[in-house]
Amino acid sequence: MSDPEVKARLAARFREVNGDHPMTADDDAYVTAWFTDLEALCRATGRDADQVRRLMLAGRLPLPGYLRSDGAEMVPSDLFGLAEQAGGPDALEGWFLAHWDDQTTAREEWAAYLDGQYVCLRSVTPRNIQCKDALVTAIEAAPTEPDAGTPAWRRRLHALVDELDALEPPFTAYDRLRFAGPVSRDRCVDAVRARHPRDA
Repeated sequence: MSDPEVKARLAARFREVNGDHPMTADDDAYVTAWFTDLEALCRATGRDADQVRRLMLAGRLPLPGYLRSDGAEMVPSDLFGLAEQAGGPDALEGWFLAHWDDQTTAREEWAAYLDGQYVCLRSVTPRNIQCKDALVTAIEAAPTEPDAGTPAWRRRLHALVDELDALEPPFTAYDRLRFAGPVSRDRCVDAVRARHPRDA
């Protein structure tokens, strides 16, 4: 049986990070399709859900990506994968930070990871975080390239967009509320494809 106090503290922390935005039926359907209920994942992996919640509150595992409207904490199905690679939650921070040469950037990415806001990736790993950042930077810079608008440029641009598309899930309307505007898929996938159609 879950401890209601620990569950309530985690929900409060989630809203502190993400704001208090309502989840619609479409949002609920999206997160049910793309994410996993924390309690179900803990049962499947032999973990105590309240202990996992305490690790989240202590900044040793990431917060849930979403709170479904029924209160379920929705997390990636590979939530524990990075901690397992690192050698456990106690070793996770150092292992994670070591993937960046610039420790200021590393700390910023660690904070974003702990906030559970990497819902922009199908699988949250340091490599995928770095890859996404590089792709977004390249796509946003593409219009300033000397050969912008040429067939060769469009082919390069669409290769970048396709790679980003493969990393990212579809997102849901809730994401556009908590991130206060268009998400990276809107800006760097959908808008780019609409503005620069592929050559026939």
